[in-house]
Amino acid sequence: MGNREELIEHIDSLYRTAFFMTKNKDDAEDLVQDTYFKAFKFLRDDTKLDHPKAWLCKILVNTFINKYRKDKAEPALVDFDSIESFHESVENEAFALPITEGGTKFEDLLDSEVKQALDSLPDDFRVAVLLSTVEGFSYEEISEMVKCPVGTVMSRIYRGRKMLKDKLADYAKKYRYGK
Repeated sequence: MGNREELIEHIDSLYRTAFFMTKNKDDAEDLVQDTYFKAFKFLRDDTKLDHPKAWLCKILVNTFINKYRKDKAEPALVDFDSIESFHESVENEAFALPITEGGTKFEDLLDSEVKQALDSLPDDFRVAVLLSTVEGFSYEEISEMVKCPVGTVMSRIYRGRKMLKDKLADYAKKYRYGK
């Protein structure tokens, strides 16, 4: 199997990560496309990739940080009359996405309260929690991806999980988790 085919195998995982980071279907698709464009641009046929998924996630995270945070800091002008209907349509599309892994649909994985709690985390914490908990990367791999010390990654994951726990305390009581 060639390098390109090996990289394409990770597209669902990359999209899921991109969607959590951007919170928008179109932006997530653009981010994944930018990631693959950069990966294919620099990949040679004779290059041996030891951890292709981690390499792709590193490109994805760096692209997000460089591009999407910059765009987020400089918001575009918006017609406020259309915001509510647009938000509802995007949210409906997001929960109708057929992203599957192991036969489980995306909407089956997250209750709206859990999704809202994840979305409310600051970007650095959300990315660290996502890469660790959802994608299963080690602290060292995440450290390389986000270009910060392992201790910082550990702290972000710990603090991000603590924020989620605080935000979801009522949710846990409602569904009797932790008993």
